[in-house]
Amino acid sequence: MRHVEAVIKMLDPTYNLGRIAVKRRKPNPWFKRGTLYRRALDVLRTATEPMTAPEIAAAVLAAHGVQGASKEDTQGIALGIQHSLKNHEGKGVARIGEASPARWQLAD
Repeated sequence: MRHVEAVIKMLDPTYNLGRIAVKRRKPNPWFKRGTLYRRALDVLRTATEPMTAPEIAAAVLAAHGVQGASKEDTQGIALGIQHSLKNHEGKGVARIGEASPARWQLAD
């Protein structure tokens, strides 16, 4: 980060470096990177109707045997699943309807 700051100062000495924030992400304690989407697909395969991301997250945590997850942790899992589903929309999963929150099911 110091190198980036030095280059910015060379290009524009008046630039305020205080506005640059380092993103620190807390790693997920239960799932490795890239496994949430696959777990969500497993839940959707057994689902009888379209599900929302929070419903999928609760089912994924239950299937993984996680008990006592905080509300923030569950929301983080749901957001990760939601982003994964949006990235794969039309390529394995389909959004049902235009209502909010989005409901998802496997694509035909």
